[in-house]
Amino acid sequence: MLDSQQCPDCKRINEVLSRVGDRWSVLVIISLAQYGTLRFNELKRNLGISQRMLSLTLKELERDGLVNRTYHPTIPPKVEYNLTPMGQSFREPVRALGHWALDNLATIDAARSIYDAAAKE
Repeated sequence: MLDSQQCPDCKRINEVLSRVGDRWSVLVIISLAQYGTLRFNELKRNLGISQRMLSLTLKELERDGLVNRTYHPTIPPKVEYNLTPMGQSFREPVRALGHWALDNLATIDAARSIYDAAAKE
């Protein structure tokens, strides 16, 4: 493990990983990477996420510089979201994580079944 002299920012890694590793953050990034610019309700519908959770997630992603929020003062108001350049750079790691999850679903399901059966005994 690196000490604080070798890596003064290492303790902050947890802060970053908690944001970019969050379930909803990853799914928002995947959706925006796939579809480009989306409105709030399009994201909500695509992800099956509550309005409150989506709002909180988008605010944090915007704060971290991963997502752009564009407000259009129309009637009704229109708000669109897309990835910033830094958000675009996060596409590949998220895609790799998504592919890994898909590739390992059956193995994970089997491991859970074995674990659950043993836990019942």
